[in-house]
Amino acid sequence: MTLSVILPCFNEEQNIAHSVRDVAGWMATEKIDGEIIVVDDGSKDASLSVLQNLQKEMPALKIVRHEKNAGYGIAVRSGCDAAQSEWIAFMDSDGQFQAKDISLLLTHTKDYKFVTGRRAHRADPFIRNMFGKVLGAMNVIVLGLWVRDVNCGLKLFGKDIWPAIRPTRGVEKLFNTEMFMRLKQNNIPWATINVPHYPRRAGTPTGGSVRVIVRMFKELWDLRFPRD
Repeated sequence: MTLSVILPCFNEEQNIAHSVRDVAGWMATEKIDGEIIVVDDGSKDASLSVLQNLQKEMPALKIVRHEKNAGYGIAVRSGCDAAQSEWIAFMDSDGQFQAKDISLLLTHTKDYKFVTGRRAHRADPFIRNMFGKVLGAMNVIVLGLWVRDVNCGLKLFGKDIWPAIRPTRGVEKLFNTEMFMRLKQNNIPWATINVPHYPRRAGTPTGGSVRVIVRMFKELWDLRFPRD
């Protein structure tokens, strides 16, 4: 098999080199051919410079650059759009997942075209954990969709199903929700696998900002009442 690993990156100058090297080392150890695609989502720090330096020593590293910050979902989507391998995985680039844990998902690819992680023990502050539970409840109440740990940032799927599950409205918190909606609409089953979750290595998360929360409610409305 060949694999494209997508790493969305926004202001992760302290983490991104570690994450890229982690993926590259795991792929070499497991003898997995493919590519690493980092989507720099309009970072204001030195993330892009770090990536450009890494690219000189890692031919398998591709950089997709957004001039302006577009949001987590669009960053992941851009990476998936650029992927060339048979399988696509995406993983957060802040160190809260390790590349070796993609192996936990790969063991299920004989039976499923889509495999999602579930953080059995989240290494996040209480507020972020509660926010995740609220989002899960809203998905059930508003959309009738129940997924355990819908926003787990470690997922794997076949490239051939990407056109069918590619989100068009979820650009931030509802990106994963829309993917699962499309899986359900297209009768594509998925497997949910417990994966480890680690404390953030450095930097500050942005997922709980007011801008992100406001955008989440807009996306939820758009998914519930699509205009086309």
